[in-house]
Amino acid sequence: MQITETKSEGLSREYTINLPADEIEEKVTHKLKEIQRTANLPGFRPGKVPVPVLRKRFGQAVLGEVLERAVGDSSQQALSEKGVRPAMQPEIEITTFEDGSDLEYKMSVETLPDIELTDLAKIKLERLVPKADPKDVDDALENIAKAHQTSEPIKGKRKSKAGDIVVIDFVGSVDGEEFPGGKAEDYQLELGSDSFIPGFEDQLTGINAGNEMEVSVTFPEGYGATELAGKDALFKVNIKEIREATPAHIDDELAKKTGIENLEKLKESIAEEQAREYNSVARMRAKRLLLDQLFEVHEFEVPGKMVDQEFDTIWNQYEEQKKAQAENPDTEADGGDEKSEDEQRDEFREIASRRVRLGLLLAEIGRQNEIQIGQEEINRAIMEEARNYPGQEQQVLEFYKENPQALENVTAPLYEEKVVDFILELANVTDKKISVKDFMATLEKDNEEEEKKAKAKPKKKAALKKPATKKKAASKKKADKEAGDEAE
Repeated sequence: MQITETKSEGLSREYTINLPADEIEEKVTHKLKEIQRTANLPGFRPGKVPVPVLRKRFGQAVLGEVLERAVGDSSQQALSEKGVRPAMQPEIEITTFEDGSDLEYKMSVETLPDIELTDLAKIKLERLVPKADPKDVDDALENIAKAHQTSEPIKGKRKSKAGDIVVIDFVGSVDGEEFPGGKAEDYQLELGSDSFIPGFEDQLTGINAGNEMEVSVTFPEGYGATELAGKDALFKVNIKEIREATPAHIDDELAKKTGIENLEKLKESIAEEQAREYNSVARMRAKRLLLDQLFEVHEFEVPGKMVDQEFDTIWNQYEEQKKAQAENPDTEADGGDEKSEDEQRDEFREIASRRVRLGLLLAEIGRQNEIQIGQEEINRAIMEEARNYPGQEQQVLEFYKENPQALENVTAPLYEEKVVDFILELANVTDKKISVKDFMATLEKDNEEEEKKAKAKPKKKAALKKPATKKKAASKKKADKEAGDEAE
């Protein structure tokens, strides 16, 4: 085999590889002799078919198989001999071949960059440790009680007020025409819940049961149904009944309604869930700050084809979101359509480049420090995924066993988290205890700063997901299982 380097520019390499005709013929003959041992053709005893006959019958198929394997084996050998670490699968183009002559092909490949790692011990990071207030548990309990509240018709006659539940019939119209989803009967609306268009509930406050009225509102500019966004609407409303809401008592019976044996256990469960949620978000923040620092202190060329592939993934997801929003106008828009397609593409290419750079960086840190994922960790992750499909666990396990790419989608995040943990162990990390209130304020400030950066220089970066607020604490899962829940 002869290897000639024809291009070496940045991370791009091209090679011309020549495989002698006698090597190819030797491989073809060897393959035909393998076939001969089991061949069974009319007129010949099994295993005794002459090679020339087999060559005439199967020669082209065998040659194709031999060439495919020869190109695969020789390309890997060439990369090894040249010390090339390919970023992606090499591109192969056969330039010269005729039966009985040498095989010549061109191999184009992008190499992984040489990354000079910074001293990880020099990284300084402040990690917030949110400390929950016992009042957060009390607030969560109140929300659970409210979720299990009952209501009774008011006694006597009085006007509606915030906190009441009004039972209404309504019909909405825009420019005199009714619109889909703008009509309901016996709808129970809690005044002050802000579950309707701004201004709707306010106009139903201070009204007696039995009244019929018209409610004028304006749909918000960013309303999900684009054909209604910013439009003035008129609702004809019949207030049929006013009911007073009574939250459930906070006791053992309430705990049992959530599937927990008693109130004390429910409190413990809420506290544990809140701690997990806040600590998870705190870790996300610390990881983001860590990745920002790593990104800033490492400069190296990024393989263009890897960026192209990542960009295609992001763009396809964006296109699918737009299609879903078009098919379901009630889906909340993300505001991305305010930018031109060229601007959106430029922004997504920046995101793709950053993702690839950080991915290569974390992979290199893992490689140099021999970080690996154990089979037990992989099995746990697959089992966790299988639990999302009750009754189909075995099929899920078989799916991952037979699909390496799907398995990669499970193991890659595991590996990333393991490398991040390794870096955090080496870095100069200072833990700072902080109240949940101050923690939430910090998240708000982080997001505001990200928005300012995005306006100054268009660059999409995932806003950190906030944990549930006090009104929507982690215990909401138990309080309202019927309701269902993300970020870049």
